Amino acid sequence: MPFFRDLSKPPPLEFHAEMLLAVQRPHTGSLQRRHTMKEAKDMKNRLGIFRRRNESPGANPSGKLDKVLKSLKPTPEEALKWGDSLEKLLLHKYGLAAFRAFLRTEFSEENLEFWLACEEFKKIKSQSKMVSKAKKIFAEYIAIQSCKEVNLDSYTREHTKENLQNITRSCFDLAQKRIYGLMEKDSYPRFLRSDLYLDIINQKKGSSPL
Repeated sequence: MPFFRDLSKPPPLEFHAEMLLAVQRPHTGSLQRRHTMKEAKDMKNRLGIFRRRNESPGANPSGKLDKVLKSLKPTPEEALKWGDSLEKLLLHKYGLAAFRAFLRTEFSEENLEFWLACEEFKKIKSQSKMVSKAKKIFAEYIAIQSCKEVNLDSYTREHTKENLQNITRSCFDLAQKRIYGLMEKDSYPRFLRSDLYLDIINQKKGSSPL
């Protein structure tokens, strides 16, 4: 589903709230997701204060919201580099948040979440925590009819299941590679053609992206 917005108008504060939350918070698990709506509501309430102040007589149109976003927004030159590769996009904190927002419009955010979960999994040092996390990732993303099941072929699914018999940091490597390839060939090119991305790279100097 394409992301459409009138580029001649500033983006809604609600979208800024979503992007700020995506940039500021680390990858969260399913248990923490129940707090997402509350966080978004709180952020929107705070941004609502900026809106009321900007609408008051004599208010500075750039306002405090621009100050909040200033340290987060990429320059058009930085954003253009995201077009070099999916890797460069994911390495940029704001780029990652923008890509996540785009995937949400396509109802395929689980692909990125799985990839991020695998990245976090490889950083775990405790074997007991690794075992627990591996089982959670499999149950959440790989098991058939799981709540966030990603699109994997039967061989990769079974191979990953077998790896759980002897859990190591590489047990999700094949599945992660498959999902990365899917995003790289499918979602990533569409993201580069989306209004969301084009709005960022075409922003005028001094204006807020998105």
